[in-house]
Amino acid sequence: DCLKSISCLCYLSNLSMFFFFTGINKGSKGRRLQCLIWLHFIPACILPEAHYHNSLRSKRGWMWNQFFLLEEYTGNDNQYVGKLHSNMDRGDGNVKYILTGEGVGSLFLIDENSGDIHATKRLDREERAIYTLHATVVDKRTNETLEADTEFNIKIHDINDNEPKFSKDLYFASVPEMSDVGTSVIQVTATDADDQTYGNSAKLVYSILQGQPYFSVDSDNGTIRTALPNMDRETKENYQVVIQAKDMAGQMGGLSGTTTVSITLSDENDSPPRFANHTFRLSTLESAEVGAAIGRIKANDADVGRNAEMQYSIVDRDGQDMFTIISDQNTQEGVIRVKKQLDYEKQRTYSFKVEVTNTYLDPRFMYSPNPPFKDDAMVRVTIEDVDEPPVFSRNPYIIEVHEDTAAGSFVGVVSARDPDADNNSVKYSIDRHTDLERLFNIDSVNGTITTLKGLDREMSKWHNISVVATEISNPRQTTRVPVFIKVLDVNDNAPEFAMYYETFVCENVQSGQLIQTISAVDTDEPLVGHKFVFSISSSNPNFTIVDNEDNTARILTRRAGFSRREMNTYLLPVVISDNDYPIQSSTSTLTVNVCACDSRGNMQSCNTEALLSAGLSTGALVAILLCVIILLMIVVLFAALRRQQRKKEPLIISKEDVRDNVVSYNDEGGGEEDTQAFDIGTLRNPEVMDANKLRRDIIPEMLFPFQRTSPIKDNADVREFIHGRLHENDSDPTAPPYDSLATYAYEGSGSLAESLSSLESGCVEGDQEYDYLSNWGPPFKKLADMYIGKDTARET
Repeated sequence: DCLKSISCLCYLSNLSMFFFFTGINKGSKGRRLQCLIWLHFIPACILPEAHYHNSLRSKRGWMWNQFFLLEEYTGNDNQYVGKLHSNMDRGDGNVKYILTGEGVGSLFLIDENSGDIHATKRLDREERAIYTLHATVVDKRTNETLEADTEFNIKIHDINDNEPKFSKDLYFASVPEMSDVGTSVIQVTATDADDQTYGNSAKLVYSILQGQPYFSVDSDNGTIRTALPNMDRETKENYQVVIQAKDMAGQMGGLSGTTTVSITLSDENDSPPRFANHTFRLSTLESAEVGAAIGRIKANDADVGRNAEMQYSIVDRDGQDMFTIISDQNTQEGVIRVKKQLDYEKQRTYSFKVEVTNTYLDPRFMYSPNPPFKDDAMVRVTIEDVDEPPVFSRNPYIIEVHEDTAAGSFVGVVSARDPDADNNSVKYSIDRHTDLERLFNIDSVNGTITTLKGLDREMSKWHNISVVATEISNPRQTTRVPVFIKVLDVNDNAPEFAMYYETFVCENVQSGQLIQTISAVDTDEPLVGHKFVFSISSSNPNFTIVDNEDNTARILTRRAGFSRREMNTYLLPVVISDNDYPIQSSTSTLTVNVCACDSRGNMQSCNTEALLSAGLSTGALVAILLCVIILLMIVVLFAALRRQQRKKEPLIISKEDVRDNVVSYNDEGGGEEDTQAFDIGTLRNPEVMDANKLRRDIIPEMLFPFQRTSPIKDNADVREFIHGRLHENDSDPTAPPYDSLATYAYEGSGSLAESLSSLESGCVEGDQEYDYLSNWGPPFKKLADMYIGKDTARET
């Protein structure tokens, strides 16, 4: 049917014909769509022969132009693309059409006899919009190429099969509150995968589905704008706006996509601070320290962040003098602090006005019809009474007193009172930790300070003590005050030499020659400075003094020629006086040695030995030497006699020296075989001891006959044995007259384990039985294992 109706349209342009059939066949299927595609190429084959030959090169025998194919074919058969026909084809079946290129065999098939091309699969323009193929015509019989290889395209035409899509499902945006109508908020755009150059499949129109009447959207570019004036964040802060993008220019049947935009109104400083309560009542103790916080007040601001920061200030003079207020940056509260010390007895209540304003103001809203951007409230502070400690009239006290003041002298007075309404009595005392030397005393009633001892400024110029005032009715209420006592100087010390001077005068000195410059010091400190006067006796024939008027003086010789033989040392008294009141003076002695000097006045020798040797004769020197030798001989002889006497002294020099004596013989014994060195019988039982043997610790002189030791009873007690031996030694006349060490070795009897000594053992180690050790319990288990195991190994 399509082929019969195209003759009337052959002179239309290919593009116009295509849109015409597109309009009447939208949604058609099957052969009607195939005719549509094929018609695009028919005008070339039905054109008059002259026109055909003019439009095609003479070498080319093709009767085709370009192929178009709609995407998303839904038919059951292969989709017809078009037909290839060559003027070399006479219809006798000797021509063969060959197709090569992209998708041949998989997507596209050609009938080699008729040249019909079919698509075997559904094509999607969004995946690929154009395919490039190559066509060749050959002779079936000779396989000769009748038409050379030629390239052509198959273009996939778009249909509206893709809906618009936004890049995000959820957008976030913000706009300042109170913005003007039309203020841009955000631009959201969608994309459509359909062909934007063909039809309206990709022409999008934006609309708002949710969010009116607060916001609007530009239908062309998706820009969201405010639609209402004076939108207040404090009323509503968040808005959800749904935007739709629809293709086909928004016409019915177009596809659409949506997205959500979360819009937040950002805060502007459009809300002034306000006090919820315009009267605040606070209370504090009068003992509150300066700077202490006594309470907080709070104003509310509907804004947030920086716009909600507030400043508080006290606007009344009464409150400004006694209190201050600062803003807590964390809580935006006004913290009221004490500025001056409070006194319940002076004023018990304070009332003042506090004003609050925003820290950062926005000029756009300062002159709006809204109320002023500040608020005020009244604050009433009640002062509560406390039992306060005494208060001194001054702090600290500085008192001056002259040194050398007699004990009991007046120094000064301190005064304290009870600031409470009761005005209790106060007593005074000195903290003795600050007056360890107990130099001062204070009257406990009137606070008069007196001295207990004399003061010496040269020992200490200042005395720092602490005076304590205590309420008599409440001893826990005390106050301390420092008292600085300055000791004023009195001229009570005489000046003296500033240093020790080693002064000499040459024997060949001339009259009026300088031998020493002296100076003085004084521990006193006069107000006008020191002024010393130096003088010596005018009758001194040897030396004179000249005052330099600068607290120094020069010592000069009054005569020429001094002799060491006549006098080698001169003692020169120098009187030094000060000019303070009362005048103090002292006499210092200057020692002047006479020395031998060279012609230049340099000292060579001040010793008198040379003079002595020169003044004594040879006989005197020999006599002195003999005397010295005789004295030395006497000393040596005396020392020799003392040494000989020491050799004859007894071991015990004093009867009261009862210390034990240890005698070292420095010889080595013969061991156990040497029975003469030591009698081991003392280690045996008394029953086997040889009573006839003498003591070997000494060799006594036989002045008295030997006394036989009394026998020891069987099973004698150790105490009885020792007492018996002690009595024998005490009454033994052959014992030495000094203490010596006597050994009383006695082994007691009656032990369950019997004797542990091996001295009387008649058996060897191998004869012992150790089985009984296993019956003694756990403490002896280790010992039993050692000995029983040893016996077993020996038997084996």
